[in-house]
Amino acid sequence: MSGSWLTTPAVVGAGTMGMGIAEVLAAAGYPVLVWDMSPAVMDRARKQLKERLAARVAKGRLSAEKAEGMFERIQPVASLDELAKCELVIEAIVERLEAKQSLFAQLDELVSPTAVLASNTSSLSITAIAGVTKRPERVLGMHFFNPAPRMPLVEVVQGAQTAPRVLKQVYGWLSGLGKVPVRVADAPGFLVNRVARSYHTEAVKLVAQQSARKEQVDRILEGAGFPMGPFALQDLIGIDVNLAASVSVYEATFHEARFRPHYHQQRMVEQKALGRKTGKGHYEYGG
Repeated sequence: MSGSWLTTPAVVGAGTMGMGIAEVLAAAGYPVLVWDMSPAVMDRARKQLKERLAARVAKGRLSAEKAEGMFERIQPVASLDELAKCELVIEAIVERLEAKQSLFAQLDELVSPTAVLASNTSSLSITAIAGVTKRPERVLGMHFFNPAPRMPLVEVVQGAQTAPRVLKQVYGWLSGLGKVPVRVADAPGFLVNRVARSYHTEAVKLVAQQSARKEQVDRILEGAGFPMGPFALQDLIGIDVNLAASVSVYEATFHEARFRPHYHQQRMVEQKALGRKTGKGHYEYGG
C-alpha cells in the first residue's frame, strides 16, 4: 500500500463511481469502508461488483485469489458514524451542491481534525462544498473518471482554502496508486468537463438539427481518433450525470450561452433513458 498516512479510506455512495473508486482502493490493498443511504443500492452494487470481478477472472485478467481479496476488502457499513476512524473520505453521491454540502457538514463533525475530505464532483465548486466545514483547508476535489479502475486520470482540485500540504499529500498518494493526478483550479467544470461540454452539447445540437444521425457522429469521431463518440460516452457516463455537469457549468458561468444544455437531454432524463445503467439511452442495451 502507498501512503503511510492512510490505513482505512472510505467512500460515500455506492453508485457506479463510488464502487469504482472503492475497487481502485481495494486493488491497492486497502480495506475500504463504503456507506450508502440506500441498502438496496448497496446490495445491488456488491452483486454487480462480484459479477465484474468474476468476468475478469474468467477472461484471465485477474486471479481468483486476488478477486476474492478485493471483494472482501470492500466493507459495507450500516451507519455514517462508522467512518469516524477513516483518514480519508471520498464522496461520490448525487451531483447536487446542497446534498454534498449537507454530507460534508456531517462528516466534518464526525472524522478526525486531521482527516482529508474529498469530493468526486465533476463540476461543482470545491470552495462552496468546503465552506460548510470548520476545516476547509482539508477539503479538496478528487475527480476520478469512469470507469475508475481503468481510467488513469484524476483531477485534483484545490479549493480557495485547501492547504498546499494536503494537496501535495494527496497528489503523491494518487501517483503511488498508479493514477495520473493533474492539479486543476476550482473553476466551473474544472478542466476536462469544461472542454467536454462542447464535445457533448454540439453533438446533441447537430442531431437535433438533423445534420447527422447519432451513429454517424459517433462513428466519425471514433474514426478521427476519439476513444468513444459523444453519444456512446454519454450512455456510459449516464445521461443524468452528463446533464448535471452541463447545468452546473452553465449556471456557474452565469449562463454563458456557449455552455447552455440542450433540452433533448432533459427529455431523456425525464423518460429515465439514462444510458447503460437503465438499458436504454441514445442506444439500447440488452441484458
